[in-house]
Amino acid sequence: MHFADSKNCLSYMVARRWPKGVTCPICGSASVSFLANQQRWQCSSHHPKRQFTLKTGTIFEDSPLALDKWLPAVWMISNCKNGVSSWELHRALGVTQKTAWFMLHRVRLALQGKDGGMLPGEVQVDETFIGRKARNMHASKRAVKITGTGGKDKTVVMGMLERGGEVRAMVVDNRRKGELQSRVREHVRVGSALFTDELKSYEGLEYDYQHAVINHAIEYVKGNVHTNRMENFWSLFKRGLRGTYISVDPFHLFRYIDEQAFRFNYRKDMTDSDRSHLAASQIVGKRLTYAELTGKIGETTLN
Repeated sequence: MHFADSKNCLSYMVARRWPKGVTCPICGSASVSFLANQQRWQCSSHHPKRQFTLKTGTIFEDSPLALDKWLPAVWMISNCKNGVSSWELHRALGVTQKTAWFMLHRVRLALQGKDGGMLPGEVQVDETFIGRKARNMHASKRAVKITGTGGKDKTVVMGMLERGGEVRAMVVDNRRKGELQSRVREHVRVGSALFTDELKSYEGLEYDYQHAVINHAIEYVKGNVHTNRMENFWSLFKRGLRGTYISVDPFHLFRYIDEQAFRFNYRKDMTDSDRSHLAASQIVGKRLTYAELTGKIGETTLN
């Protein structure tokens, strides 16, 4: 395997982190020397933390794991259509399940998009509920966990998909007009063609957008008016949650959405290697400590 050699790992990541040559992450100077015995660089300028490694200032920082563990993890999460579980990564890499879980969340941080600019053209908007299925529960647990009908006790997620372009998805507080319409105006360019279902919360968007509605009680497609591609994204996402991850804490749900959006957005124009290269190039300036990751975990989980 290519990444089994530490030299291959180093040259691979150097080419992606510093395509124009190694620079100091503290001062930006290109005047650095490589200390081969320590596998680190030293900046010629005198300042604190003159010495640095490839991990400095990345999702890998302070990790005792070598790159021969990290790079296969990046490849797997970038390319496994339904995601990769911490247990699968634990078996593949020979690390503990707890370590694999932490690794996956750090890689998900690297997969987060920048959401640059507004979505133009034709945009589909749809929302769904993520949570436990009552029919899959024992009656005693169902009585405790399911306290209402519809989306009660579930998490609301919303997505916007530009036809022929990218998808953006996020956790939202509720399905009320103020919440959903503020998200639309934040991400969709005014004047764009907007396609939604008949949810009342979308009423009023016709003043800023070319808003067309499909009534799912009657039909799912009416000419060019449908939200099928956005619903396809939700189908893929839920398949990964239920089939791969099994139980997801609501506090971490946005990370799994970012992971699925990354693979979905680059599914056609990139090969598996290209997606992995892109993910590896996005590791800089992103840190996620274990304390930050676990500090607000609640008791509720999603199935």
